[in-house]
Amino acid sequence: MPDRRMPYEHPRDGTPEAGSAPRRAPSMLHRLAAERATGAFTRAAGTLFLVDGEVVHAESGAATGLELLLTRCCPLSQADWEAALSRAAREGGVAQHLVACGLVPAGVLDLCRRTALYDAAFFVLATGGGAGRFRRGVRDRLGASRGLPPTAVERETARRLALLDRIWPDARVDVLPPVRTAPVGPTVPGRQLPILRLADGARTATDIARILGRPTFHLLVELRRLAAGGLVVPALPVGPEPHGRQPPPAPEHPPPQQASPAQPPQQETTAGGGPSAAGRRPGHEFPDPDVALLRRLRDALEAW
Repeated sequence: MPDRRMPYEHPRDGTPEAGSAPRRAPSMLHRLAAERATGAFTRAAGTLFLVDGEVVHAESGAATGLELLLTRCCPLSQADWEAALSRAAREGGVAQHLVACGLVPAGVLDLCRRTALYDAAFFVLATGGGAGRFRRGVRDRLGASRGLPPTAVERETARRLALLDRIWPDARVDVLPPVRTAPVGPTVPGRQLPILRLADGARTATDIARILGRPTFHLLVELRRLAAGGLVVPALPVGPEPHGRQPPPAPEHPPPQQASPAQPPQQETTAGGGPSAAGRRPGHEFPDPDVALLRRLRDALEAW
């Protein structure tokens, strides 16, 4: 089938601000949904796979892949996964093969598939990924038939962006390797201890998430909380940004100054010395946040 490509549509107002709904992809995705199109919508950060206008799978170099989620929560070896991929290349349908062979329960597969889809779609839709293309007829290896409306994926992406900004408004820790500011103490919650131990200024959030077998977005939530508490800061970049992404600009309207030990580093830097994704250099100085308020917000979100 010929590879027919549709030009990517850019908005008039340019790069989306942190915490806002994705603005670049919706016009094309809405049209594809209306057409009940099947194919692959690709941007620099990854790909959304559509079947009959619904998003059935997503892949991104910044996200934790489905195979890592499955091998962590199921007795599925890497060899089993590779065998399923090889069979699917001939017969199609990794998902059906894993369930039919009893390697993964259907419910677990559906949960991990949905988690991986939202995790990858977050990076495809939320970052300044440049031009996009739609290749008709291209199918993903998973072979999933049930999908989600693009509007639902967009809403979830916007919700996640807003959540991250409410926790801590400096997005540089998402893309620059985090580094501990102090030794790991006994008061750190258990879910954050493995992250702090791996925050060595060399591993990115994606690297840490894959080592721990966690969705990358969930890892970003904990990193923002650690940054709000002054326990991690983004390391200075020494080369091109991971996965080709530029560090998002620091917010222009930080929270009111409060007494707290937490404060992002006050340096100006960009990936490889180039401009940031929005044409501004990150490195604005931030007053100390109200850590107590941030922790109460975190507790409320967890309870919710």
